[in-house]
Amino acid sequence: MSDLVRALRAAISGEVEDGRAARATFSMDASNYRQVPVAVVFPRDAVELATTVRLCREHAVPITARGAGTSIGGQALGRGIVVDVSRHMNAVVAIDPERRTARVQPGVVLDDLRAAAAEHGLTFGPDPSTHSRCTIGGMIGNDACGSHSVAWGRTADNVLSLDVLTAGGARLTIDRDGVDGARSTHGVRSDDAAAAAEVGRALRELADENLALLRRGFPDLPRRVSGYALDQLLPENGRNVLRALVGSEGTCVLVAEAEVRLVPLPAATTLMVAGFTDDVAAADAVPEVLPMKPLTVEGMGADLIDALLVRGRRPAALDALPEGGGWLFVEVGGDDAADARRRGEEMADRLRRVCGARTALVQDPATQRQLWSIREAAAGTATRMAGGAEAWPGWEDAAVPPENLGSYLREFRTLLRAHGLHGIPYGHFGEGCVHVRIDFALASADGRADFRSFIEDAADLVVKHGGSLSGEHGDGQARAELLPRMYSAEMIALFERFKAVWDPDDLLNPGILVRPRSLDADLRFDGPVRELPITLRYPHDDGSLARAAHRCIGVGKCIDTSSGVMCPSYMVTGREEYTTRGRARLLSEMIRGETIPDGWRSAEVRDALDLCLACKGCLSDCPVNVDMASYKAEFLHQHYARRLRPASHYALGFLPLWARLASLAPGAVNTLLSGRGTASLLKRAGGVAPERSLPRFAKETFRRALRRRTGTTVGRTRSARDDVVRRGIVRRGLIRRGLVRRGAADSGVSGAATTSGARPAVVLWPDTFTNFLSPEVGLDAVRVLEHAGFEVRLPGASVCCGLTWISTGQLGVARRLLRRTVRVLDAELRAGTPIVGLEPSCLAVLRHDARDLLADDELRGLPDRVQTLAGFLEQHAPEMELPSLGATAITQQHCHQHAVFGNTADERILRKAGVRNQTLDSGCCGLAGNFGMERGHHDVSVAAANRVLVPAVDAAPQETLVLADGFSCRTQIAELTDRRALHLAQVLARAIDPTGE
Repeated sequence: MSDLVRALRAAISGEVEDGRAARATFSMDASNYRQVPVAVVFPRDAVELATTVRLCREHAVPITARGAGTSIGGQALGRGIVVDVSRHMNAVVAIDPERRTARVQPGVVLDDLRAAAAEHGLTFGPDPSTHSRCTIGGMIGNDACGSHSVAWGRTADNVLSLDVLTAGGARLTIDRDGVDGARSTHGVRSDDAAAAAEVGRALRELADENLALLRRGFPDLPRRVSGYALDQLLPENGRNVLRALVGSEGTCVLVAEAEVRLVPLPAATTLMVAGFTDDVAAADAVPEVLPMKPLTVEGMGADLIDALLVRGRRPAALDALPEGGGWLFVEVGGDDAADARRRGEEMADRLRRVCGARTALVQDPATQRQLWSIREAAAGTATRMAGGAEAWPGWEDAAVPPENLGSYLREFRTLLRAHGLHGIPYGHFGEGCVHVRIDFALASADGRADFRSFIEDAADLVVKHGGSLSGEHGDGQARAELLPRMYSAEMIALFERFKAVWDPDDLLNPGILVRPRSLDADLRFDGPVRELPITLRYPHDDGSLARAAHRCIGVGKCIDTSSGVMCPSYMVTGREEYTTRGRARLLSEMIRGETIPDGWRSAEVRDALDLCLACKGCLSDCPVNVDMASYKAEFLHQHYARRLRPASHYALGFLPLWARLASLAPGAVNTLLSGRGTASLLKRAGGVAPERSLPRFAKETFRRALRRRTGTTVGRTRSARDDVVRRGIVRRGLIRRGLVRRGAADSGVSGAATTSGARPAVVLWPDTFTNFLSPEVGLDAVRVLEHAGFEVRLPGASVCCGLTWISTGQLGVARRLLRRTVRVLDAELRAGTPIVGLEPSCLAVLRHDARDLLADDELRGLPDRVQTLAGFLEQHAPEMELPSLGATAITQQHCHQHAVFGNTADERILRKAGVRNQTLDSGCCGLAGNFGMERGHHDVSVAAANRVLVPAVDAAPQETLVLADGFSCRTQIAELTDRRALHLAQVLARAIDPTGE
């Protein structure tokens, strides 16, 4: 194997990675399986792909092709060489709008192709829910479909030609007319034409010798994806070798390039949502829909909504769903909006009359996207039951004829109950395809036995209904063993003969489709689990880091670089080990102890986590809520236990302490920090990036500034009459929310959150950044809260959330600080006084991370008391009047606020203040607390900011306000642009009093 790796490195310029990190990272896909490869190769072009095939053949090492690694059947795993085409072979080569075709490399992401085609009013029809990251090569391998296949067909219906490499090294072009010689002889054998003729002859013989078997041996349904589509070789089907090859799951050829068909985008669409008593009734209604030529017919049940709500996710469009326990999402197109609506109304009317459905029509594109997001999130949502039990693939995407779907679903639910299992079915009801994940107990021997028993029974059930074991994702290791239940022994023999035409030595994806590996072998749950010491509580994972790491099921939302916060370092580097998925796999392998044997001392895990910005984007953006920031904190805590830490952990981790000391003589400290020689020396000693500026401490802390103004109103003095009016407005809001009893005296006897003057009290959290570095933000927050009618209090003694110690993995210190903070806040917590924070990262600690560090009884309700400024004002002072600023703004949303609190309240209060705001889809600013300050991180930090944030700020007119609540975000903007960002409190204070008095 080492000889092969050396030969590959010498022969190609693309990366060849055989270290522990690469082998562990690529040992899993989105399936239940695990196979550790020898190495991973990233070829740069078709020539290097051919070279890789040649060298693997010479060394008799098998090859597995891989795109996005979102395969649910296990097709992207192998013990030999994994060839990843997504890193380099990912170009849209050309688009021909006249012929409505595109030429693409296999690693191009579907959404990138669709974006390029959309410029010509075209799209690629198949659109699986992973469209933001799945690759065209993977779609060709699995014959992917998606929600629009009812109108535009499967991938096999939309591929016009393939340039492929056989295991023997021949490069062939395959189109609907047959097999031709290669267009180029670059680096391939000179007898390609002869090889093409031999392949064509062998396939013709296979078909002609088995005409009757091929005509009778396949079920007739739109979503038959299981096995090889050998019926396409029949004369009446045009001896369509191309169609037979699409869906062969990388077992026959490697795709170097493809020509695909594009279809016109509909001029207008209407989404018709129909509600039924349950998903079975929705399935029964499908035959009424299909004759009306819909673009999509998707189905789901109330259990999917329940799983969303249990996770605290309430989709914005949930109220747009008609009443019911099961729904059909039916999209119809039209020549214009009126035509699309007319067709939608006709369909809705038919379902109401014939099926008793309750219907809703949606034409607003934003609401349509929100509704579709519920369905598209199902791949992750369905991984946990509403009760919290984990659910796994295995019987993921069986399909039956649409007219049989209702009866199949009824019996399938009965089968689940008989085995004591639970699942959440949903899917492409218009073509009879049902996705489901099931709570198999795969970690135990008994559970694995039950898994096999259920899968075998389910296979018999789908065959009974005239269906296919797979209706979209292919067979892979998950279902190939079951193919004899669907096909005759003679057909299985023909499958082996078909593969041998292309790959006689079984080098391409062995153990898949032909001579398959057992469906219950290689399960990633079947193996050693080391009991490593842990510090965090993992309350959502039964106190287990192993279970927390197993949250990742590989659907790959973290490799979507088009939007969102998750995995900024992957967005910059494109390397799998810097994704949430890659890091979770490394942690899983560390706990397993085989590929990563060094436990908490692992250098591979340390290096992968080193570029984790701890942005917490995965906590909200990951469909299964992986919390890599917490896992990183745990790892750093254990990795450096009883060892010397990096200098930055002391310099930046202890920032609150250094800030307190600096506040004794801020002028002198700032002189020291800004001096060229002293600053350079301090940065070198503290592990700080030399490119960064050191912070300047405020001349007066927020606490001192507020204390100096004790006894006066912060901001403009209000008249007594104004104060009474504002108290009345706030009081009515408190009464409505049950915080104050109606009729209680102004003395505040009824509400713990009121003072002796009946002005409700609020605690303003004096975080380190506000207190020592930007006290002007705190003073403006006081001004805003007092304008809203509240008395602002600060904690009676110094407090700290422990953020900087958490982010540097010093969890013992963080836990002690949090316990002390709770003691300081004890009276306010007992009184139920709300706590408003200004720094999102500190707020996120108090709301979320605190639960990992302290038990619930120790927290005394602290997480439930903390709110953002906007969230507090929206809940407790909705009647607060704000003069209109008449301004425009762009907002850089803090990652931790995005993950834990969201930004909708901020957007609403800005509208109330007359600010036309655009929240940037920019992801993390890149500074991310200590991350961007640390030596070695500067390039990644700046590159993350330069993706969207810096260009958006630079392009904004000077009069446009730039908002960023996070101190890190404001610092990054100040260092990389000529603008200064404002906190929301500063903008609201400007609206209240433009003079700033």
